[in-house]
Amino acid sequence: MAFNLDRFKFDAQGLIPAIIQDSRTNEVLMLAYMNKEALAKTLTSGQTWFYSRSRQRLWHKGETSGNIQEVDEVYFDCDADALLIKVRQHGAACHEGYKSCFHYRIEPDGRVALVGQPAFDPADVYGDRRPPAQLPPKKEPEERPVCICSSSILEEVFDVVLDRKRNRPPGAYTTYLFDKGLDTILRKVSEEAMEVILAAKNHRHEEVVKEAADLVYHLLVLLAAEGVGLHEVFEELRQRRK
Repeated sequence: MAFNLDRFKFDAQGLIPAIIQDSRTNEVLMLAYMNKEALAKTLTSGQTWFYSRSRQRLWHKGETSGNIQEVDEVYFDCDADALLIKVRQHGAACHEGYKSCFHYRIEPDGRVALVGQPAFDPADVYGDRRPPAQLPPKKEPEERPVCICSSSILEEVFDVVLDRKRNRPPGAYTTYLFDKGLDTILRKVSEEAMEVILAAKNHRHEEVVKEAADLVYHLLVLLAAEGVGLHEVFEELRQRRK
């Protein structure tokens, strides 16, 4: 079956909705709109382009933030009036700094919960143009920040590790590990595991946090070195959950 852009059913404004999904985790990242030109540029460039209804122009995802989306697969539904695009997300997809735009969850009691942690501060990237009602409330200095656990930071760090493996930028510590090879990586994993044990043995909370982060990082390097995907580990954990 030959492909032709004319087969798609664009709406009265010449647009078609596109659902963007992480090709590794299947997490839904965002919903945006494409016109025929944006779809054509997405297919030819290998990165996502959209049409902004508010700005009335084409925009390249990541043009300001650098958080581009590399296209892996493009699907359309049976009516040819909606797209599903699977991508490799660099950084965060949402302009509010989160991995996915769908980071608000409605709880059974009607409350709205914010899920995940932002990967960047929108004010640093775009400038904070939100009206005061939409700005997060200021916290008292002594208030301890609330951390809502998310796998997105692991995915983001793993993306950096994979990039270091591919491109080997000089001077990067991760490049050094890959250049030295598996034995060096294994030794570092062993050393960091022992550091975690010693910190826990001495009940040193801050050291446990820092050493655990070191261990997780070196473990990600090991996964990359062995060609193991982070999604494979997530799936194994999911299957073990009871």
